[in-house]
Amino acid sequence: MSKNARNKNARKANALTQREIAWGGIAFYAVIGLVAVVAIGFTFMQTRSSADSPSVAGLVTKDDLGREHVSGTVAYDTSPPMGGDHNPVWQNCDGRVYDAPLQNENAVHSLEHGAVWITYRPGLAAAQLDALTNKVTGIDYTMLSPYPAQDAPIKLTAWGHQLSLDDASDPRVDEFLRGFVKGPQTPEPGAACDGAKDTP
Repeated sequence: MSKNARNKNARKANALTQREIAWGGIAFYAVIGLVAVVAIGFTFMQTRSSADSPSVAGLVTKDDLGREHVSGTVAYDTSPPMGGDHNPVWQNCDGRVYDAPLQNENAVHSLEHGAVWITYRPGLAAAQLDALTNKVTGIDYTMLSPYPAQDAPIKLTAWGHQLSLDDASDPRVDEFLRGFVKGPQTPEPGAACDGAKDTP
């Protein structure tokens, strides 16, 4: 083979083997793919239904709750409310024990953030109140307060979910807390539960 032919073949081989990688195109499609994955994940989180929520005996659920920020009072159809339109300021729910009733509209905002609100009818036995206090104290996304108008000694409420109980030692207290503190019912996962309203 002549020297010219060898040089020509070498140039052809070099042209094929030294092709540059199109990093711009790869980066573009990688970003598009990442955006698509994030969008699908966010949509999934926002559309989880109550069917994904834990099953607790005696649980009452409510769907299609409003989520508007409003001023003034809201006429809720359950006591305590399970969700709905609410005050723009949430009630601090970072393991708080309140000794007076809370404003419904602030507490409902906390439910939207993933809190569980434990309420009790005034006059609950001291031992039972102590047990509920121990369940809440220092546990983020929980709060405890009296609720004079409720029809059961104890109620546990999360967004769209409520459980009525007669006794603080009922094992369903722990079941409810495990299932609903920042659970799948949460309309605004990751939203804060402190730094807002600190008093009843």
